[in-house]
Amino acid sequence: MLVSVMITLLAACGGGGGSSSVGDSGTGSDAGGGAGGDTGGDTGGNPTDGSDTAACGVEAQKTFVKRVADDWYLWYDEMAVVDPVEFDDAQAFLNALTAPLSADKRDPGFSYLTTKQADEAALGSGAYIGFGFRYGFDTANRMRFADVFEGGPASDADIERSDIVVAIDTGNGFETTEQLAARNATNEELFGPPELGVERAFRIQQGSDIREVTLVKRELVTPALAGQPTLIERDGLSPVGYVHMRAFINSAQEPLTEMAQTFANAGVTDVIIDFRYNGGGLLSVAEQMLNVLGGETAAGQESFRISHNDKRSDENVSAFFAKTDASFKPLRIAFIVTGATASASELVINSIAPLVDVVMVGSDTLGKAVGQYAFDQSGCDTRLRLVSFEIVNGEGLGGYYTGLTDTGRFTLCAAQDDLTQPFTDTRENSLSVALGWFNSSSCSSAASKLSADLPTQWSDWEVTRQADRPFGRSPWVQ
Repeated sequence: MLVSVMITLLAACGGGGGSSSVGDSGTGSDAGGGAGGDTGGDTGGNPTDGSDTAACGVEAQKTFVKRVADDWYLWYDEMAVVDPVEFDDAQAFLNALTAPLSADKRDPGFSYLTTKQADEAALGSGAYIGFGFRYGFDTANRMRFADVFEGGPASDADIERSDIVVAIDTGNGFETTEQLAARNATNEELFGPPELGVERAFRIQQGSDIREVTLVKRELVTPALAGQPTLIERDGLSPVGYVHMRAFINSAQEPLTEMAQTFANAGVTDVIIDFRYNGGGLLSVAEQMLNVLGGETAAGQESFRISHNDKRSDENVSAFFAKTDASFKPLRIAFIVTGATASASELVINSIAPLVDVVMVGSDTLGKAVGQYAFDQSGCDTRLRLVSFEIVNGEGLGGYYTGLTDTGRFTLCAAQDDLTQPFTDTRENSLSVALGWFNSSSCSSAASKLSADLPTQWSDWEVTRQADRPFGRSPWVQ
């Protein structure tokens, strides 16, 4: 049977997908023929009636999960010994198997079950059904729009980052955000299910003006970059290049090339890369970004490597920096990060650090030093995203399971995700601290006072799996 191989580096539950030139063995004709696949046969279960329902049912899914995990899971020898009969569904069974790795933060939900369609839509284009915004809370506990996706319903309604959400009408009249939080309203109550045509009315404060807008959910493609790459002028020096990358998805490839050309033409040597909400994505796009940033300096040198368990050591492979037409030569890079910065974005930071002067600005990253393959259950729509390899840089350094800063190998200038300012406003705290580091090669003392109330665990993709989560401080995409 043919097997599907897709490498994703994604922070948490939700979509992923796509192929990569690194570690992507293509398709195989049997269980040993590729980096992924259904190792358990067509049904992998006990049903004997031959029906599609039985072949793809819960028991077949659980058997499929166990067989793949025994062969491909990075820590297969540390999985818990549990009886599949005790679990009502395959996801619960998978959670139980991986519980020991979840407990020490090596796999806190990085392995999960999804469907082929959802997986490929999310990472292939960043597609989802929603209003097209991310929200969060400022230090005064006011709900604000944190990011508004270009071309989405919120953007069409002229909503901007920093606008305050005063109240939401979920169908029974406006309730303030304080009232909604006080009654433990869930995310789905506030924003509705991820279905076409769902609408909500928002009362928002934009500057000193209060207005009401009604948004209707539609299918959206998340723009890979937030706005266009920007040149920040400096007296007597070449400009600083700024780019805000939302996710490592296929649609990022062309903008990355255009970014590099813009920066190279302007003589940029100091770059700010904003990863504050970047939960990861495709390894192939991360590799492209590394070639853009390091190909000019380190062509032929190892950039990173991926390592599998001892049963699959023949799949181990290294990536090497390659000079491309888009490569340029930054000397210093400031990465804006938060607890939502994860996976492919962490890989880029960890891999480029040996080549250039690097600082992180914000708060420590999530800590995902591993990657998943996609395994498709034959004849079914079930897709298993399973942690199958760990990632280290060209110097063999990785293991950042509790964040990059926690390794002691990186400088972090503490800063706040200042929701009161646009991303490219030099008054925005994270951007201001990054620019200050370029000027003095040190962290500003004032910034350290702002780190106590930073939000953590941001995720682009968890919202579809956390609809019943009570409304509160944790930010989400809608």
